[in-house]
Amino acid sequence: MNVEQIYKDAQALLEGHFKLSSGNHSQFYLQSAKVLEDPKTAKLLAEALAKQIKEAGIQVDAVCSPALGGLIAGFALATALDVRFIFAERVDGEMTIRRGFEVQEGEKYIICEDIITTGGSALEAAKQVEQDGGEIVAYAALANRGFCSRIGSDIQAKDNCKLPLDKPLFALDDFTFEMYAPEDCPMCKEGSVAYKPGSRGN
Repeated sequence: MNVEQIYKDAQALLEGHFKLSSGNHSQFYLQSAKVLEDPKTAKLLAEALAKQIKEAGIQVDAVCSPALGGLIAGFALATALDVRFIFAERVDGEMTIRRGFEVQEGEKYIICEDIITTGGSALEAAKQVEQDGGEIVAYAALANRGFCSRIGSDIQAKDNCKLPLDKPLFALDDFTFEMYAPEDCPMCKEGSVAYKPGSRGN
């Protein structure tokens, strides 16, 4: 499966001058929502991700995703794994599990995102699951931005990866793009203005 080509075909691998959720700038941007708007593609990607998880022998009872970006990917993965799906969302800035969702003591969870960058939101959701008595057995995403180490890749975790090293990360491909602090951004120095196409603040 050529995941990069799937993103390109869906016009979800964007090139330009982008402001990321972290505040950094990049010439490239992954817009997974464009890939996942096609249910057939979402199903195809989720089944490929589920295959990796099953082949690794991971036992899972449920999938939890941080809203908003991880919702479709997480639901599709839960469908492919034939397990329950819940999500966590921000309330007054804090990731919270509500809407009647209940985490059972000892339930095994995979935390699923559309894209894992440093894994900050995924870790926040994981802490909520653990606080309610669940166990995190793995993390998963369609795409890995290369800051965290995933199963099947030789990329080493960077210092800013927030995911725990003792839990596996499953993803379909690595997308490693240069990122710049605004004051060091060569595109800004050329007079270009960064655009923020993501879900936060837009």
